[in-house]
Amino acid sequence: MTTPIENYALISDCHTGALVGANGSIDWLCLPRYDSPAMFAALLGTEDNGRWLIAPNDDAASVRREYVGDSFVLRSVWTTPTGTVEVIDAMPVQDRRADIIRRIRGIKGTVEMRQELEIRFGYGDVVPWVRRLDHTPDLSAEPPAEEADQPTSRRRDSVSSGPSVPSHPYSVDDPDDRKALVAVAGPDAVKLRGPHLPSATDMRHEGTFQVAEGETLDYVMTWFPSHRKPPGPLKVTERLEHTIDYWHNWAQRSDAKYPYQEAVTRSLLVLRALTHEDTGGIVAAATTSLPERYGGERNWDYRYCWLRDAALTLEALLSHGYSDVAGHWRNWLLRAVAGDPEDLQIMYGLAGERDLPERELEHLNGYAGSRPVRVGNAAVDQYQADVLGEVMVSLEMARHANVVEDAFSWPLQRTLLGHLAKNWKEPDNGIWEVRGERQHFTHSRAMLWAAFDRGVRAVEEYGLSGDAESWRNLRDSIADEIEANGFDRRRNTYTQYYGSTTVDASLLQLAQIGYLAYDDPRMLGTVAALERDLMPDGLLLRYDTDEGVDGLPPGEHPFLACSFWLVEQYAKSGRLPDARRLMDRLLGLRNELGLLSEEYDVRNERMLGNYPQAFSHLTLVRAADAIHQASEEAADQDVSRPRQDADWIDPGSN
Repeated sequence: MTTPIENYALISDCHTGALVGANGSIDWLCLPRYDSPAMFAALLGTEDNGRWLIAPNDDAASVRREYVGDSFVLRSVWTTPTGTVEVIDAMPVQDRRADIIRRIRGIKGTVEMRQELEIRFGYGDVVPWVRRLDHTPDLSAEPPAEEADQPTSRRRDSVSSGPSVPSHPYSVDDPDDRKALVAVAGPDAVKLRGPHLPSATDMRHEGTFQVAEGETLDYVMTWFPSHRKPPGPLKVTERLEHTIDYWHNWAQRSDAKYPYQEAVTRSLLVLRALTHEDTGGIVAAATTSLPERYGGERNWDYRYCWLRDAALTLEALLSHGYSDVAGHWRNWLLRAVAGDPEDLQIMYGLAGERDLPERELEHLNGYAGSRPVRVGNAAVDQYQADVLGEVMVSLEMARHANVVEDAFSWPLQRTLLGHLAKNWKEPDNGIWEVRGERQHFTHSRAMLWAAFDRGVRAVEEYGLSGDAESWRNLRDSIADEIEANGFDRRRNTYTQYYGSTTVDASLLQLAQIGYLAYDDPRMLGTVAALERDLMPDGLLLRYDTDEGVDGLPPGEHPFLACSFWLVEQYAKSGRLPDARRLMDRLLGLRNELGLLSEEYDVRNERMLGNYPQAFSHLTLVRAADAIHQASEEAADQDVSRPRQDADWIDPGSN
């Protein structure tokens, strides 16, 4: 039976991430990076495509899950007829390793646990050689010295509410390393250390073990290049606490202090988790090929760095004080786009790789039978005119946050504007990466306007060098063109593309970039058309797929980012109650861990699309900020407005 997307938790080390199901199974994991081939791919196939299950061996067991505070350390508390057990799942950060920790602690009674391990490299297709190390330790011998580790953190009790338990001979905290499983295939290898290792059975490993009250058992799986020696054992408690401290300290830097603080903080954490610690590249999601429609073919690989998505992520982080992220990503951008502007791509690999060919994995059945399963993304070859507008908007925001332009960053932006000046008249594939005929998408034209507008402002407001006069003329010409060809005067609405009569949710960005005011009659008319044409279930679709503009079979579900855009529009245009109602509904779609996918099936109440999705979480942050700002402005107006005669009536008088 397919595990619902919303039943998965993300754990991350800011290099990659694993999806842990509510059944205790890790069904998706790419190592060592988000865009590496998956080692556990059961998410897109079956158990035979790789997974790692640790859970009570009892069908009557129930589970309650939560993150340890503002972190990506997952705590699952299982209750069975015989007792209660806690499982901590984590990926340690900042140690230059690739580990998964699974700590099992007995809370009450005794619980029999089951472990099932199927390691399949190459997206679930490659069965490795597995070697078992099972030497009986000499308990009288002095253990060897451990490898150097990160400094211990402050909270010794942050992952366990019970008393500390001394290490036993087979604890992973103990340096003895003579009980392990080692799996090798091609360039990949993993080593599993732990006290009760599963036994080989028909191309898999499985076993059971008992956990009594007060007992702690640690399992650590470590990936390493197969031509190297495996890293040494971890000091599990110290690494867990350091990891929790890292996430907590990062979250506390946010200035989100308002009613939606919890949702905003979790979303900011998701955006951090999707940002590669070393390169600064920001992936759009942790997964590939989770479908936009069950059984459909709209299944794409989102484990790459879209300039647009990364720029929007940057704006969300900058709005809450994370200016250091801006410099890190800008350096990634400089490396990724270096070279001839004519070779500019809309997306890159995590380290700036350019070659991302799309192919289909025939051996995987797809999530809920949704095929094909794709890796790579053919959109890498598309022309999406809006992308540089998003980049210029975000880099201006970085300047406003006092991120200083260096000897390369502003010259790069000037070069990109020069490239746009030569190509701005060309049709494109648009923000939604349509695979049909290129069009002059109104949203793309507006983002071209924004690119030249930010160039003008960089010169006039920040004193940078550039041809502001030429950019101003181009900006104004594009605006005239949009009004002539992308606005339907009869219906008082902007249109999806020149010559069309349909609308597109991306038009909501016209107000966000300052092309026109949120309460401009043209914007309000566009909103009315969106509400009428694209909200059959109360959430906003991207566009009408029945029109065939995207070159794909019709049918998809509401794209959550679009509804968050609508929340922002409501809040900024005087419809604060509507903004709050829609925001509350959207927040109710998150799972118990605060995570969102790309789309939502309203009628079946299921998440769809890649997960967790940066676009959904960054627009959540924008929407919350808009409501907060509008609420404060409304409160200020209420306090400052003159009192009317009715205000002075004594409620006790006749």
